[in-house]
Amino acid sequence: MLMNLLLIFIPISLLLEYVLRAPPLWVFATATVAIIPLADWLRKATEQVAARAGPTIGGLLNVTFGNLAELIIAIFVLLGGNATVVKAQITGSILGNALLGLGLAILIGSFGRSRQQFSWRNAGQLNSMLFLLVIALLIPALFDYTERLPAFLAGDELARSNLDEHLSLGVAAVLIIVYLLNLVYTLVTHKDVFALEEEPHAGPLWPVWQAAAVLLGGTALIALESELLSGALEATSHTLGLSPFFLGIIVLAVVGNFAEYIAGSYFARQGKIGLAINIAVGATIQVALLTAPLLVLISYLIGQPMNLVFSSPLEMVAIVAVAVIVTTVTRDGEATWFEGVLLLAVYLLLALAFYFVTPAAPPEGTAAISDLCTLALSV
Repeated sequence: MLMNLLLIFIPISLLLEYVLRAPPLWVFATATVAIIPLADWLRKATEQVAARAGPTIGGLLNVTFGNLAELIIAIFVLLGGNATVVKAQITGSILGNALLGLGLAILIGSFGRSRQQFSWRNAGQLNSMLFLLVIALLIPALFDYTERLPAFLAGDELARSNLDEHLSLGVAAVLIIVYLLNLVYTLVTHKDVFALEEEPHAGPLWPVWQAAAVLLGGTALIALESELLSGALEATSHTLGLSPFFLGIIVLAVVGNFAEYIAGSYFARQGKIGLAINIAVGATIQVALLTAPLLVLISYLIGQPMNLVFSSPLEMVAIVAVAVIVTTVTRDGEATWFEGVLLLAVYLLLALAFYFVTPAAPPEGTAAISDLCTLALSV
């Protein structure tokens, strides 16, 4: 009911932008809220189509449309020339899904329960993919740092930038292939090992045309709202005194994945914590191994090239922290309310750090990566 009430922000945002010519802050705020129910309707329509298509095809459909709202937002931000914000959004989605989304699900699902149990095999597979995520996102940053050393000097900034772009394209291709093979592994060849308890569909199934219409209409409206949001991003950051980096890593990331947080918490409350973990950690993996590589490829097609070199050591440390704490929490096949608190605490600590950090919009792959390497060597 609340999600449906939020749909009123769609006409409000359009009215503010095209009729009243309201300040960008109001346009940004209303467009941000409008995307939340639209993402939820995309999720519902996908579930309707998946319920008719069977478990394998349904799983593929859920993967395809699971992060569609976030992907659309990122594309419009890229069109605005804000590649740094898109990278921040990628990092924020990883943190939000694995820490905020999973933490809320465990905490809410633990009310009245001493502990919740789930398949450690499925959790182990997800955790393995998390560490692949860490390696894949660390390598471009460490490569950029290596090329700045005297023994590996690329020649000049342009040559180093070209190398970063070529490596990012190669990494993107590898990640997409691995992600597709993982789908074959979990949905086809070993589906008996990783199958979750099948969730009966609640309520009547929609006609196919209705589900398709909601998917198409929801996608178009999210694209429209994302354009409004992207256009107001810079002005909003100045008005609020926040960096676009912070808005990308916290606000845009949470908005694009809010529907998944709700779904994960709902299933956890119903005692299906395994499904909630699959939603939260699975969405995290999808962002890093599918959404981010797709954005790299799309960025070249739209003339706004983006590489996978994350210039902030704080982002890299945050991504490593995600893999470590999620693995620690899920490795025993049990979850308690305090583990949910731990996940939320880590998210809040990182959010505070990103709030106070003051990025100066450096060029792609700055020397700040050296700080990360120094930290890693000291550990």
